[in-house]
Amino acid sequence: MKKIILSFLLVINGLICSFAQTNAEVEMATDFRSSGKIYVVILVLAIILIGLAVYLFTIDRKITRLEKSRKA
Repeated sequence: MKKIILSFLLVINGLICSFAQTNAEVEMATDFRSSGKIYVVILVLAIILIGLAVYLFTIDRKITRLEKSRKA
């Protein structure tokens, strides 16, 4: 009985979520695209991700160097 009720609730939840979605575009994204500011947003995100990758790479190199010095 619990499985039937749970299945029914999941189906109802799926139906409610599907009705909540609309085909309207996000206004902020449309405004950013039309004014060309979307490229600034993408550039800032790329710089942040590249910075994080470089930081993680340098930390990994430092840890590797410390591990090698501890073994010797």
